[in-house]
Amino acid sequence: MDVKIACAQIQIEPGNPEANTRKALQAIAKARAAQVDILLLPELMVPGYLLGDLWEQSAFLQDCEAWGREIIAASEGLCVIFGNIATDPAKVNEDGRVRKYNAAFVAQDGKLLRGGLPYPFISKTSLPDYREFDDSRYFHSIAKLLPELGPDVTIEDLVKPVSLTLRGRELKLGVLLCEDGWTENYHYNVPELLKKNGAQILCNLSCSPYTFHKNRKRHDLFVNQSRSCAIPLVYCNNVGIQNNGKNVFTYDGCSCMYDARGEMVTDSPAFQEDLLVSLWNPDTGSIQGERGLQEPLSDAQEIYRSLRYGASLFLDQLGIRKMTIGVSGGIDSAVTAAFYVDILGPENVLLVNMPSQYNSDLTKNLAQKMAEALGASYAILPIQEVVDKTILQFSSTDIHNYATGNDFHLKVTPFAAENIQARDRGARVLAGLASLFGGGFSCNSNKAEMTVGYATFYGDIAGVLALIGDLWKHQVYGLGRYLNEEVFRREVIPDEIFKIKPSAELSAAQTVGTGGDPLVYPYHDYLLQAFVESWNKTSPEELLGWYLEGTLEDHLGCEKGLVRQLFPDVRSFIDDLERWWKLFCGLAVAKRIQAPPILTISKRAYGYDHREAQLKPFYSRKYREMKALALGEQA
Repeated sequence: MDVKIACAQIQIEPGNPEANTRKALQAIAKARAAQVDILLLPELMVPGYLLGDLWEQSAFLQDCEAWGREIIAASEGLCVIFGNIATDPAKVNEDGRVRKYNAAFVAQDGKLLRGGLPYPFISKTSLPDYREFDDSRYFHSIAKLLPELGPDVTIEDLVKPVSLTLRGRELKLGVLLCEDGWTENYHYNVPELLKKNGAQILCNLSCSPYTFHKNRKRHDLFVNQSRSCAIPLVYCNNVGIQNNGKNVFTYDGCSCMYDARGEMVTDSPAFQEDLLVSLWNPDTGSIQGERGLQEPLSDAQEIYRSLRYGASLFLDQLGIRKMTIGVSGGIDSAVTAAFYVDILGPENVLLVNMPSQYNSDLTKNLAQKMAEALGASYAILPIQEVVDKTILQFSSTDIHNYATGNDFHLKVTPFAAENIQARDRGARVLAGLASLFGGGFSCNSNKAEMTVGYATFYGDIAGVLALIGDLWKHQVYGLGRYLNEEVFRREVIPDEIFKIKPSAELSAAQTVGTGGDPLVYPYHDYLLQAFVESWNKTSPEELLGWYLEGTLEDHLGCEKGLVRQLFPDVRSFIDDLERWWKLFCGLAVAKRIQAPPILTISKRAYGYDHREAQLKPFYSRKYREMKALALGEQA
């Protein structure tokens, strides 16, 4: 017989079980109208996933369970599989609070069906505690439960499919939750256990955030899983945004289905709600989608859609309808400005150019040219007079030392004067204008700048959201071209902005016509990316080793020949490496801790994805030995 099985890819609002249940009930009604037999809803769809310590509030847990009962009651005439929190009031977690499970409930005709647990739900076996996840802080797992049940109980007894009777036929559904499908580094292989216990199909309920290129890895995983188990696999993910306070994650959905040969047969569009329906034949293992596969997205499309979707929902969540943006005539502020015009409309965006004596006519003209092309409101607020008065006040104010009885004055160094300019732009002008215009103001810092702290406290690292804070400089340029060519379909970011030398224009030695930024982005983007995004945390030891063996460019992925061009000898390479490593490990950490939330797209973003303490820079013993040998010094 053919079974109509569907995934409801719905938008989840974390911390709002009522709204999420309403979404689920709408999806159930839609599925019933489409004569769906089995409907999957995402993991933790009632409460949301990233909730912080709201998980410890008893009233919230009770509310989630109450709303879950409404979904169970709505399962008349079909089978509904959905994610929710489950509690065992008779037991506590290690922290002494009520025991909680990240659970999947299988309901049919208003009743719950059981798997192998001594509970009327399926629990997650493997709890992720890496990147943004803190599951063990809140949830219990099957792996933890197993020792409590006695020596005669095995994991095979607990990880069992759910038996479902449909039109007089018994079906066995292998229901699992997100991480239990990522079996590579866990002790238990949940899909294999379910297959061993008779599962005819794998039903994966997930709440899986978007990461650039993550779907490629997930696809390979599901291909191998469905092939090795020789049964179909259905993956149901949600859309929306969730955050952990410092990172805003988008959820792309991309729900999909695979047949027993490991072929993807149908999938849902990214960042859209959807009901994905297929016909499954339990006898043959075939599964046929009502529609085919989505067109694959280019890299630029992926990044654009994730950022636009995430920023739109984040602003809506905060009730922000207007944005004020400082525009310098450089690429970072240009991309940020174009993005917010795309999201909010030009009438709701105020662009502000804040020149000092160091800003060139070129960049000032480019800022205005871009504002005209975007059709946004535009203002020029020169800061030099205020900066001069601030410097004069700081340098001429008498400071009295009561211990010595002496007066003295502070000297404003050139570096301090640069920071005064940046703070005046951020803390005074942008923050002040935003309060008058309404809404918020933007942080225009990119990931390279955040990595080395190339930003000023309470100046250019302030704002409501770091829209491009997880993009390297080369990605910002690529996004700018995409905005021109595909989004606006005209040159809203002037071509000259792509060609000028990046510069903060804070001193005579740091302009688009002189020194520019200290970072050489075609190289340093990739060096800094190695600091942050490599899974095993690349250190100076590996980098120096690769340099000495001539494989550095291969490992970093930067342009061939660039290292020799930038560094004529080993000392210049080591000096540059240590300069940025010290900044990365030093004051930049404090700046990142105080930075605005980052819209996250990479596999390791600053915030609670990349967790860091304020420590001294670490150099391994082997690095110090290699350095001494390379420089002809004594270790």
